[in-house]
Amino acid sequence: MPRNGAAGDTLLRLSGVTVRFGARATLDRVDVEVRRGEIVTVIGPNGSGKTTLVRAALGLVAPDEGEVARLEGIRIGYVPQQLGVDRTLPLTVRRFLAMSGASSREDHERALTEVGVGDVLGGPFQALSGGEVKRVTLARALLRQPDLLVLDEPTSNVDVAGQAEFYDLIRSVRDRRNCGVLLVSHDLHLVMRATDTVVCLNGHVCCSGRPDTVSRDPEYLALFGPRVAETLGVYAHDHDHRHDLAGEPVAAADHAPDEQDIARGPDHG
Repeated sequence: MPRNGAAGDTLLRLSGVTVRFGARATLDRVDVEVRRGEIVTVIGPNGSGKTTLVRAALGLVAPDEGEVARLEGIRIGYVPQQLGVDRTLPLTVRRFLAMSGASSREDHERALTEVGVGDVLGGPFQALSGGEVKRVTLARALLRQPDLLVLDEPTSNVDVAGQAEFYDLIRSVRDRRNCGVLLVSHDLHLVMRATDTVVCLNGHVCCSGRPDTVSRDPEYLALFGPRVAETLGVYAHDHDHRHDLAGEPVAAADHAPDEQDIARGPDHG
């Protein structure tokens, strides 16, 4: 189980983050916050800075301006967009999971069962389908008992039916573990149903908020076009919390960490 923490605790906060590569600002004064029990999805066109935002959140890229703050002692589970594993290597799923650090066979079995592929543990990694690779990679991230899951385009190379199932899986993991989720995706018609907060990114934050609000925002419509909004599924908001007057979720036990509880330097890998 994840370590103790109240729903709504701030796990990650990017404040005024600017990242430059040469003279170009890939991220320009970006603000993003992820709280425990919340799914925050970052959407945007290719080249909008989504992956750079993930790298800044993980501490892999230092901001040129602004601050990235993480809850002290946070554990982060990361699911990358592409996995740098040579599919020709004679690698079993168990060995792949063991690469995440010390954990038992029982831990591996539980994690694989949780993500819906409990029967692949002893099989060859290279025989997995694209969807199974994503689930096994998620299982490896869950072995860290994360407070925060970070997923970069987790359904690339997965068919449409598999994409919908994977987003449902992420929600169920969040519900069971009460972890926060930072998700980067281009699957607009799916993630708008599977998230609590949407951040629309195009170098800067164009708009952010609840999906039903963002999908009507003029900045969103200008970026993706009105036809996209018309084809999005109806947003079903059925989580166990209420919203304040600003539309922000309010947990039953309203608790937020003191500023001194937020610190740099997460425990991630």
